[in-house]
Amino acid sequence: MNERQLRAFQLVMRHGSVTAASQALNISQPAVSRLIAELERSVGFPVFLRKGGKIEPTAEGDQLMQEVERMFYGLERMRQVAREIRDLRRAVLHVAAMPMVSLEVMPRAIARLLDEGKGIKITHDVHDSARIVDLVTSRQVDLGIGQSVGERQDIDIIASYRTRCVCAMVPDHPLSGRDEIGPRDLAGYPLVALAHHTIVAGYITQIFAEANVQPDIAVESQPSYTACGLAAAGVGIAIVDPLTPRAFRAELRLVPFKPEIPFDFHVFRSAEAPLSRAASAFCGHLFETLETFGEASRLRP
Repeated sequence: MNERQLRAFQLVMRHGSVTAASQALNISQPAVSRLIAELERSVGFPVFLRKGGKIEPTAEGDQLMQEVERMFYGLERMRQVAREIRDLRRAVLHVAAMPMVSLEVMPRAIARLLDEGKGIKITHDVHDSARIVDLVTSRQVDLGIGQSVGERQDIDIIASYRTRCVCAMVPDHPLSGRDEIGPRDLAGYPLVALAHHTIVAGYITQIFAEANVQPDIAVESQPSYTACGLAAAGVGIAIVDPLTPRAFRAELRLVPFKPEIPFDFHVFRSAEAPLSRAASAFCGHLFETLETFGEASRLRP
């Protein structure tokens, strides 16, 4: 018994004749008759009664038809499921990203993906980099975007990007008209500093020490968007990544900080599992989105 025999049997039952079944299958009548005969030999009982050129199902044929219909419904259902999986209409995507890319970059990339009309169910969580690494390595999320992953064998970096820190301040600040700002320029001005355990804070401490300048830290805050909020409120100048202040466009003036402080971030996955088709599709949109942000440049592997 095979699918061709069962399909021929199903169509003869549905249409009531070998002729109609042959037309539906686009094969000859003798070919349909041969398939039915092969089926009957296979199952060991007749499925049709032949009477004067007409056929009628036997009681056993009626019973078999019920199971054949169930089987073909199941096959069609599996085909439909396979099409939905192929077209990403059944996909689920879990992404965890650091705050700096979650304000504008991630929403735009997610919108690009959903604009394709796919039925992907997306979860976008915002965490610090250490937590994102934990979520990726434990495979609770498919993809992570974070600042530091360290030398780890269980992480596979897909792409790396570099931004350079800026000084964010209210538009009427005395330094807002500068083309660039260094540590000596900031002497005597209150600062909003990122938390001391962050990579940027380490760079700033070293740069100010080398310039022999004691920073006037009014508030220490983390993450960058809270530092930007404090800067927008006039508390002080925040030295932050250049992406986060975009959410405060009218409230902040940005001036490049010199010497340059790199603020790198990475797109990564677990080294133990390949990317799903949904995650791969999202990466494409994420990379295209990042190309539209002049503040971020992709680093070579």
